[in-house]
Amino acid sequence: MKTYYCFPEGKTKALTMSYDDGRTQDRRLVSIFNQYGIKGTFNLNYGLMQDWPDRVSPEEVARLYQGHEVATHTSHHPTISRCPLNQVAQEILEDRAGLEKLTGYVVRGHAYPNGSYSKEIEDLFSSLGIAYGRVVASSHSFELPENPMEWQPTCHHNDPKLMEHGKYLVEFQKKQYLKLMYVWGHSYEFDGRDNWNVIEEFCAYMGGREDIWYATNIEIIDYMQVLKNLRFTADSTGVYNPSAASAWLQADDKGIVEVKGGCFTPLL
Repeated sequence: MKTYYCFPEGKTKALTMSYDDGRTQDRRLVSIFNQYGIKGTFNLNYGLMQDWPDRVSPEEVARLYQGHEVATHTSHHPTISRCPLNQVAQEILEDRAGLEKLTGYVVRGHAYPNGSYSKEIEDLFSSLGIAYGRVVASSHSFELPENPMEWQPTCHHNDPKLMEHGKYLVEFQKKQYLKLMYVWGHSYEFDGRDNWNVIEEFCAYMGGREDIWYATNIEIIDYMQVLKNLRFTADSTGVYNPSAASAWLQADDKGIVEVKGGCFTPLL
């Protein structure tokens, strides 16, 4: 019997977006995402919010990013691979603590400022409650991250292949694979290049599709852990899910199966 992991509701394709720095242009970007049912992760610098007028204000964070994810980007945006590790730890803890006060939930994601990181920083962040770290080099692939602390996006939104990659995901029909498209950038770049049409056209094309899971970065990481935690019987005819959240499988004899949290589910 063949059993395949699926995304929620049995889907096999996913899209996630990641935007850095929390500039005021995020307001327009969030409205576009909301219009087309797309979810984003927004990586904010808590220590820069008070003094920089071009940043989203602390008072609007919870309301503006509702339904999306707020993640860390260090408190003051240093190039952290050049900094002492104790300073790096202070930067991430200050950012986490500040953002958690604004959002009211545990902040566990990260995007490395200036794309700067090291193995020591990865280990440090993991010990300080960070579940993943996004880098800036494009992979031009559609795979789930092998190392979540060095999570490569598919491409930047200014990549000439943005729509080509989107079309690939939309048209991909081989359900024995899980495919994820990950786009990143800075919302202020749309003003700088006067090309808001790029993201509007992309979201209009990609949004509202029943076979795509629209997820934040942390939702993907958490769901990967749910799948990893599944415990199958020796003959693969049943599965126990020790997590609270549901997992989804495709089984030969039963089609798409929801494996509810805390339950044993037969697969025959």
